Amino acid sequence: MSSQTTPARKIVVGVAGGIAAYKACQIIRAFKEVGDDVRVVPTAAALNFVGKATFEALSGNPVSTTVFDQVDRVQHVKIGQEADLIVIAPATADLMARLAAGRADDLLAATILVATCPVVIAPAMHTEMWFNPATVANVNTLRERGITVIEPAHGRLTGKDTGPGRLPDPEQIVDIANAIASGVTLPRDLEGKQVLITAGGTQEHIDPVRFIGNSSSGKQGFALAEIAAQRGAKVTIVAGNTVELSTPAGAEVIKVTSTRDMFEAVQARATDADFIVMAAAVADFRPDTQASSKLKKGSDEDALSVIHLLENPDILATTVQRRTAGELSKTPVIVGFAAETGDEKTSALEYAQAKLHKKGCDLLMCNEVGVCKVFGHDDNQGWILDAHGGVEEVKQGSKLEVAAAIWDRATAFQQ
Repeated sequence: MSSQTTPARKIVVGVAGGIAAYKACQIIRAFKEVGDDVRVVPTAAALNFVGKATFEALSGNPVSTTVFDQVDRVQHVKIGQEADLIVIAPATADLMARLAAGRADDLLAATILVATCPVVIAPAMHTEMWFNPATVANVNTLRERGITVIEPAHGRLTGKDTGPGRLPDPEQIVDIANAIASGVTLPRDLEGKQVLITAGGTQEHIDPVRFIGNSSSGKQGFALAEIAAQRGAKVTIVAGNTVELSTPAGAEVIKVTSTRDMFEAVQARATDADFIVMAAAVADFRPDTQASSKLKKGSDEDALSVIHLLENPDILATTVQRRTAGELSKTPVIVGFAAETGDEKTSALEYAQAKLHKKGCDLLMCNEVGVCKVFGHDDNQGWILDAHGGVEEVKQGSKLEVAAAIWDRATAFQQ
């Protein structure tokens, strides 16, 4: 999660009466840890799951559910007016129905009716309730009014049920909310689109213990998948080595190890994709042989000191070539990534421009990498290059913010 350097914000955390209400405690703590002033506004039903004292202790502010508390301070108006960001997690089907109807029958509903700041709603309910036509209509109504309703996660629900409707991980909710507060929007412009994304680093084994690899964490690729899923896409992630990352709502994750593994997985799935984003940091070369047992110093000194390399298949160039040859059932927008370092003769941007021309992709995101830059970090920056010669600077921001900028360009390029 990105650290906050801006002045303290006034954050309202709304909590509805669902079993996932306990996860709101992590959300409150996350905002508090970066210096935000947090006010918790639960529904009366939420206090059946988490007590008032817990919310007050975590937030450092009084907790109320009714418009009739602190009437002299007109808190049913003041809380919403002063808020910089409102996050409701979990939001039940009942709460969303009341908000869509414009009700103001408790403090949380009244606060939303007054608020002019960004509002982010994280639903949590059983699958049947999420897909019920009434809930679908209410979600659409709220989105049309400018409220961000994020997609629920897929997974274990209350009881033995499994499916869409699970509350996303608290860290995901906080990261999305911070991105929305920074100006990111989540239009539903990827509804019905198939998105294929590569993420993380590949590993080329020398023996069962040692490998050639890089420091890629996979965070940018998963951020791209998160934004795509929240914009309505069906997402497949082909992931190499990554840190522990939460799976975006509804996304399928296919784990691979080597560049050849990733090549095969991408080519098998590229044919039906509307967008293909190659964010993985793949190894360009691999050892020509892989020892079946660990190489030992002394007895295997030659094998350890001299490693002969073979060139790996070029996933990006091959995919572009297949599109040009008409081998894909669709004509996807293809986005490449360039992790570059400049030198005394050529800048990182110039190297990226040359790569874009060579690979033939539609867009290319260039990151200038190196020690303490990009890999493994929560922030990113660089340039988005397009096949028409355009260059757009992407200023430093969270990887979700960078992902949103890339998707804005990718969807515009398709048009």
